[in-house]
Amino acid sequence: MKMLSTLQTPRSTLSRFSLPSSTITTQAILTHPQPTTAPPSQILTLRHSLLTNTLSATDLIQSHLTRIRLTEPHLRSFLHLPSDQSLLDQAHDLDRRIAAGEEVGPLAGVLVAVKDNICTADMPSTGGSRILDGYRPPFDATAVKRVKELGGIVVGKTNMDEFGMGSTTEASAFQVTANPWDVSRVPGGSSGGSAAAVSARQCVVSLGSDTGGSVRQPASFCGVVGLKPTYGRVSRFGLMAYASSLDAIGCFGSSVADAGILLHAIAGHDRFDATSSKQEVPNFLSHFDSASSLESKPLKGLRIGLIRETIEDGVDAGVVSAIRDAASHFEALGCSVSEVSLPSFSLGLPAYYVLALSESSSNLSRYDGIRYGNQVYAEELNSLYGESRAKGLGSEVKMRILMGTYALSAGYYDAYYKRAQQVRTIIRNSFKEALDQYDILISPAAPSAAYKIGEKKNDPLAMYAGDIMTVNVNLAGLPALVLPCGFIENGPTGLPVGLQMIGAAFNEGELLRVGHIFEQTLENCRFVPPIVADSVE
Repeated sequence: MKMLSTLQTPRSTLSRFSLPSSTITTQAILTHPQPTTAPPSQILTLRHSLLTNTLSATDLIQSHLTRIRLTEPHLRSFLHLPSDQSLLDQAHDLDRRIAAGEEVGPLAGVLVAVKDNICTADMPSTGGSRILDGYRPPFDATAVKRVKELGGIVVGKTNMDEFGMGSTTEASAFQVTANPWDVSRVPGGSSGGSAAAVSARQCVVSLGSDTGGSVRQPASFCGVVGLKPTYGRVSRFGLMAYASSLDAIGCFGSSVADAGILLHAIAGHDRFDATSSKQEVPNFLSHFDSASSLESKPLKGLRIGLIRETIEDGVDAGVVSAIRDAASHFEALGCSVSEVSLPSFSLGLPAYYVLALSESSSNLSRYDGIRYGNQVYAEELNSLYGESRAKGLGSEVKMRILMGTYALSAGYYDAYYKRAQQVRTIIRNSFKEALDQYDILISPAAPSAAYKIGEKKNDPLAMYAGDIMTVNVNLAGLPALVLPCGFIENGPTGLPVGLQMIGAAFNEGELLRVGHIFEQTLENCRFVPPIVADSVE
């Protein structure tokens, strides 16, 4: 295992960008061209290039289309792609507006991939399921609408485990996505397509959904930044529900800054979602300083707790080593780091699966062949329901619906669902107590690096156990940021390892600030997989 600061393989990394010397406010970042020193953000770099006419939106789109054509046959990140001409038409319009001196949005020219369970009016949204094959929603999800209003261009819909039920993207009804670092390995799930697309630079940023780690685990496997916001920070309107009390739309980027910019774009109250918070959305990037302006101990006084249960038996030695090295780097930045025990941590996994599957058995009842999606002809109503679901839903989804229905059935509700809710309260309280003592909690994002395609497909319990690092955060409704912190040597280039940082509710700004400093103070902190390394400057 190698830490980023000592990694020397040029094919697997990008050189570090640096921010301008002064503190940059969100308004300044999003509305003004940047100096020639490139910031650690594809979004800001592209915006500066577009507004200074050193790059046209047309050239930008064409370069990404070329990369998608070259990489997509190997990766299969996307389920649906718009026509080249429709993307080029949007690019031509943007070039015209810039030439005319018109104001353009802060995401102008930014290609955003969208997970296929997030509704888009202009292309299919199938949730990775045959039962919705070809379905086109009549509206955009609020998150997608906000991206478009700020100038973002939706480049396609990404592959996923069917209705978000899986940890490898192998449960997609259409295809299996490969990991850009090693195409024989999984990209994680259920947002594997969104993570792979960012990792392979098929897009700039992407949207995913996180019910029990579906943004953070694939971010770790694919060596990108993944951000799961506080429950309610981002509207769920237009997100196909899996487990409504756990679901959250999250962000992928190749840097902490990109993830923060995307979150700022989609966050905020939405009258169409009763669970969306009215909490004020702060300027997440307003405290991002340049590397050159940082003090020798830029995080002095920050208290970090390393969750002891996440580095014990069952976690790969290379992952533990990477996380301990990351903790040492935090100490070098001035933090005080100590282990903290959360005795209820191991209870999260069974509680999560009882609650998530129970909610899914209710939410997925809408897919009956009548109101949505494909219908199998039958003379009787019950036969229509049964045959439409039998042919339209995959085996993993059927299994989870049955397990959830069982947990909610008469005679078992108290033993399973009610008890899982009680455990959820215990977990939430244990996190609150720990975050009263520490500013941030850290852990691995997954107990291993990416494993081989097919390795755990026939062993669902082993696959479910891979979610142990992430599900507790959803049960507690907290925000968490995952960023690459090292490599496990496995193959010609090594496989990335992700560090998970957990904060108090609605404290995404602090996570982004600390994550940005961590990222800035490591050499070669940007991961670029071999499949695209030669074409990235």
